[in-house]
Amino acid sequence: MAAIGDDPAREGLRDTPDRVARMYQDLFSGIGSNVDDAIDAVFEAESQDPVIVTGLVFYSVCEHHLLPFFGEARIGYVPNGKISGISKLARALEVAAHRPQVQERLTADVAGSIFNVLQPEGVIVELEAEHLCMAMRGVNKPGTRVLTSASRGDFKNYRSGQQGLQALMHSR
Repeated sequence: MAAIGDDPAREGLRDTPDRVARMYQDLFSGIGSNVDDAIDAVFEAESQDPVIVTGLVFYSVCEHHLLPFFGEARIGYVPNGKISGISKLARALEVAAHRPQVQERLTADVAGSIFNVLQPEGVIVELEAEHLCMAMRGVNKPGTRVLTSASRGDFKNYRSGQQGLQALMHSR
């Protein structure tokens, strides 16, 4: 606080360093965790019908500016003898998001973990997020959304975007 010209001893700031330390412990609780371990409920299943989860809200922190980025995830996979508890897919996203990140790596980490653990025919992960480092500073463009996607396995003709995900899954 002194570096930005404020008085760290004033009443409103006295406990701020402790609050910030606790906040960062929570925001970065995924450091040192293996994302694969979050998918710990795996079941045998003969189904090869697509599984699609949408509307997964996530929050992460940009490793370049330590400002949040947040948005919505879409995850799809085609089982190959194994399925996961749906909440475990959300948990994998949370573990990966709770470390200093870039959206591109976060997307790839989640797709890779689902592919490693479930060994599906294919997996797709899409993240669409707003970055406060772009909205609050720099170019000051609030509302701008970044869409990243990662696919593994048998999804070579994949088209990005929700219509692309749904079209791909329905074409199987």
